[in-house]
Amino acid sequence: MRYFGKTPRTLLAGLILLVTVCVSLSARQALAAAQLSTLIQNVQPGELFAGADHFGKLTGEPPVAPVYRGKDLAGYAYLNSDFTTSIGYSGKPIHIAVGIDASGVIHGFKLLEHHEPIVLIGIPQAKVVAVLNSLIGKDLARVAAGEERPPQVDIVSGATVTVLVMSDSVVRSAVTLIRSGRLGKSDALAAEAVREVRKLDLSKDKASDWQTLLGDGSIRSLRLTVGEVSKAFADAKHQDGVARPETDNPGDRFIDLFVAPVSVPTIGKTLLGEAAYQRLVAALKPGQAAVLIGGDGAYSFKGSAYVRGGIFDRIELLQNEQGVRFRDRNHTRIAAFAPSDAPHLKDIGLFVVPADFMFDVTAPWEIQLLVQRTLGAREKAVIPFNLGYALPSAYYTTTKAVVVEPLTEKPSAAELVADEQPLWVRIWNMDRVTIGITIAALLVLTGIFFFQDWLVKRPRLFAWVRNGYLLFTLVWLGWYAGAQLSVVNVLTFTSALVTNFSWEFFLAAPLIFILWAAVAAGLLFWGRGPFCGWLCPFGALQELLSAVAKRLKVPQVRLPWGLHERLWPIKYIIFLGLFGMSFYSMSYAEMLSEVEPFKTVIILKFVRDWPFVIFAVALLGAGLFIERFYCRYLCPLGAALAIPGRIRMFEWLKRYPDCGSPCQRCSKECPVQAIHPEGQINVNECIYCMHCQELYHDDHRCPHMIQKRLKREKFMALSTPESRGEQPPKPPRTVVTHNGQPITPS
Repeated sequence: MRYFGKTPRTLLAGLILLVTVCVSLSARQALAAAQLSTLIQNVQPGELFAGADHFGKLTGEPPVAPVYRGKDLAGYAYLNSDFTTSIGYSGKPIHIAVGIDASGVIHGFKLLEHHEPIVLIGIPQAKVVAVLNSLIGKDLARVAAGEERPPQVDIVSGATVTVLVMSDSVVRSAVTLIRSGRLGKSDALAAEAVREVRKLDLSKDKASDWQTLLGDGSIRSLRLTVGEVSKAFADAKHQDGVARPETDNPGDRFIDLFVAPVSVPTIGKTLLGEAAYQRLVAALKPGQAAVLIGGDGAYSFKGSAYVRGGIFDRIELLQNEQGVRFRDRNHTRIAAFAPSDAPHLKDIGLFVVPADFMFDVTAPWEIQLLVQRTLGAREKAVIPFNLGYALPSAYYTTTKAVVVEPLTEKPSAAELVADEQPLWVRIWNMDRVTIGITIAALLVLTGIFFFQDWLVKRPRLFAWVRNGYLLFTLVWLGWYAGAQLSVVNVLTFTSALVTNFSWEFFLAAPLIFILWAAVAAGLLFWGRGPFCGWLCPFGALQELLSAVAKRLKVPQVRLPWGLHERLWPIKYIIFLGLFGMSFYSMSYAEMLSEVEPFKTVIILKFVRDWPFVIFAVALLGAGLFIERFYCRYLCPLGAALAIPGRIRMFEWLKRYPDCGSPCQRCSKECPVQAIHPEGQINVNECIYCMHCQELYHDDHRCPHMIQKRLKREKFMALSTPESRGEQPPKPPRTVVTHNGQPITPS
């Protein structure tokens, strides 16, 4: 019995752990092999290699399948996702079976599985695959050896990111496989080599200034004019791109692009400031780096159509012939550079290099800028410009060593500097004017609500106030400031709550944050009405267009109450569908949220592909006949606000006991039919236009007030002597005198 003491038990536990690990590794290999085996069941060998007739037995980890022509080895088949990241917009990997021969030449591939929303909603998959055919015949062994740059494919307009992810994953996976030495003629590429190893010198951490860093190469820049870009399109034989310059003057600035690695202590402290740099360092994983990119001019490296959850499709980080594109989770908006002598740029972004991308900040790397010129609704001409970067030797030390993978080292974190402003505060400081105007407008709206009784008693004044506020909401808040709330904000907030919530993420958009704070407060007092009826630019546009339509005598359609009541739930169903989809895929949810025409009408001002424009115009057209048609029946954001709006604390809208029985005037005149025939107001559907409150106080339209007015007039009439049957008092006799004596008339 003593044999089973503490030491044997420890050995037994270790043995069990070892067996578990081995089983787990075997299971992982079996899963990968099963995945490849299952997927290549949908691939014929001849689709990857001309004349091939069967696959061989899977080998290695990740698995590779030999492909044969009879008894001759034609090459190998593998899955791109087994060797490199291939995550697209959907957040799920794109699986492509690739055929490559022993010399590193691609012979064919087949798209097996994807969940890309762009392709799913109408762009033909064959069109996407066709552009990838340019990779067939490319000798990627030369790319793996550093003798050539990775091949570039043409861009499919509307699916730019999807095509780039697919092509990059095919090239990177092939290069990885070649360098692994698992192809017959690639062993030399996988050999270890004695080479120079660079390591950051962490003692170089003193902050400098903009001009010094720009002068010594710590900051690299790419400056292009509109004419230079047009010439590049001409050299690439993209005449359509030449014909569509950003401005008419070729000498105008196209872009000034600045790049610097801010994970290098001196550069980071100079450009970000001490406190922001220390926060960055604390957030980075070991070996992870961060790059600061700033741009100004007619072209934005971020792109005007960028949305949360997407990929920055105009820039790519390249090193060792492999590349990575940044997603929004890798990005933090920067308001301005810290040095006082730094230029003010329109776009500044801090990008953290993904941990799974082997990036060595001390080795040469590049930022590739994809310049896009729109040719039509769905067509673009694209051409790349590369900005090379080599870290100055003053920032690193060198030694000789056997290198297997790049070495990087995370700088040690220091205490935060208390007097340094957070980044979101600097962003708010940049937008002081627009923030001030927005807050002032919200205070005015609060005054309107608190003094609504005084205002609605003056219908003419109230009409001017309401129409003026709606015009302000549409033109300034919507078209100028772009502060249109969306159901995507609700989905993003919910997603952040269950993942890695951070207030700074939401504070980085001041107007959106302020409006959501106002909406949250309004829900407690008035429900969804303050936003839907006063602060929604698209809702304002609908109401203003409806007012114009009524003046032009456009016939108005009033749906029967039974039908109207059954159409209400549609928007709630849409919202619940989007909400559920967001837990499965935020990318899909954002794609489906295009049921909101806000982006087309307000953010992009109808400058968009024709299907989106037609959809938005159709909704606005329906609103000319049925006031606020979209708000009533389709708006998922209105549904999302109506649900918590039921917790409001006050009932500000007044009703009479006889409202609805017998009087139904308010119900019949409500612009959105939010009042039941029985008289009660459905706060879930009410947009707080206050029309019913105008009627409530109007003694010439409201039957209840008419009766009160008639009684009052009757009472006033009965209070006169004539009404009591009495003779009216005679007026006092006027006596005419002369020298104090009355004059008797003759």
